[in-house]
Amino acid sequence: MINSAIRFLTLAMFLAAPITATQFALAAGGGGGGGGGGGDPYGGTPYTSTTPPPAAKATRAHHKAKSKPATQSLFDDPTFAKGYRAAYATIYDRHEFASAIEQLKALGHDDHPNVANLIGYSYRKLGDYKLSQVWHERALKADPNHVLTWNYYGLWQIEQGNRDQAQYHLSRIAAICGTDCAEYRSLAEALEKPPGTALVY
Repeated sequence: MINSAIRFLTLAMFLAAPITATQFALAAGGGGGGGGGGGDPYGGTPYTSTTPPPAAKATRAHHKAKSKPATQSLFDDPTFAKGYRAAYATIYDRHEFASAIEQLKALGHDDHPNVANLIGYSYRKLGDYKLSQVWHERALKADPNHVLTWNYYGLWQIEQGNRDQAQYHLSRIAAICGTDCAEYRSLAEALEKPPGTALVY
């Protein structure tokens, strides 16, 4: 029931994000053009990084580093977006975690935090906690503020009996998106359960 509610909220946020973004862009006088961030097509902007881009440093006293052009999101690539959506459905609709791992790896972007996180989640659901840990850490290396990874990795910590670590993950989520976001609430709820309780996340 909780899992369904989280999925529903995530889908609702995703569906509302383009409308909100379009209204904001129009209000700000923005036009077309591409570029910009991107995120999980099923999670919208809540899973994107809040880490600011590194400041350009002077290479010498009189030479400044050239700024890099804005990069486009992988989700702007229709092939990537379609493959990611298919893998997402394989995980959350059909619960075929081994197939989803193959689909996600076939995308060729294992270092993308959304991809690495779902691979880690899938390995956890298959019971391979060591590989799950590797992939969650890979996602956090790519984006230290990827809130869904902190959530899923926190659930991993609870399943491993590491409640103190899960509490740390909860504090990271609070710092990134506050205590009202779905990721915070679901991990806090899991931490309230007695140790040894089976999780359904």
